[in-house]
Amino acid sequence: MKLVVTAPASAANLGPGFDALGLALGIVNEVEVEIGAEPGVEVEGEGAGELPADASNLVFRAMAFLAREVGGALPALRMRCRNGVPLARGLGSSAAAVVSGLLLADRLLGAELGEDRLLEVAVDLEGHPDNVAACLRGGLVIAYLSSAGWRAEGLAPHPELRPAVLVPEHERIATDDARRVLPLQVPIRDAAHNLGRSALAVVALTARPELLAESLDDRLHQARRLELAPAARALFAELRHAGVPVCVSGSGPTLLAFESEGARVPELGPGWRVLRPEVAAGASVREA
Repeated sequence: MKLVVTAPASAANLGPGFDALGLALGIVNEVEVEIGAEPGVEVEGEGAGELPADASNLVFRAMAFLAREVGGALPALRMRCRNGVPLARGLGSSAAAVVSGLLLADRLLGAELGEDRLLEVAVDLEGHPDNVAACLRGGLVIAYLSSAGWRAEGLAPHPELRPAVLVPEHERIATDDARRVLPLQVPIRDAAHNLGRSALAVVALTARPELLAESLDDRLHQARRLELAPAARALFAELRHAGVPVCVSGSGPTLLAFESEGARVPELGPGWRVLRPEVAAGASVREA
């Protein structure tokens, strides 16, 4: 038997919605497992030669984690990872790996965990609720910690959203470094600014895209993270000046812009990949 899971990239934060807002993007990882085949792990595409090709691979570790959680045992299997999500660029590559592993193990073990429980386990493993919620649910999501655990609410993104993902070829930001530069305390005026802009971002992303440029403004994390990526910082300033709505995707250095007829991303030349994915559906698993 073969199972194939497809998991999308995700852009977290979306400017002011720190650790809460997430958007699934049509850049995907595909993982195939063949039950009963000679055990092994293969990695193609993004991360080939860099990601581990053994049991320490994050997809396999997520599968093993869920097996321990439900008291089951994984069968012998061979895993092939075909990765489209760039690594260490703020596009949720680890979230896609964790979600892939959890969905595969859930199907293999017949655990039938619900969406909420899968989200909780994914957050335990990956640590970024906005990324894993967007990857699991698809579309636009709001992740939040409720009295019963991590939850996510899906929103219908505006049909005219045109994401442009700007990936620097020569800059990376490790998640630990991106967290380390954040302050432990912020002025109340900056917190209030982000609260207002987060609410406005929900309106802009779902109903009034003309508000995007204003709504994506942030005072908590973006400027500090862009200090770690000078090329991304320069492009960010250029796009803002040109009136193109733009934010840092997750911890960066990838930038997420939203194009319209009057505001398009210019040709960037060498050193950048410009991808224009659609808003994606959530991760799914199927028999091959």
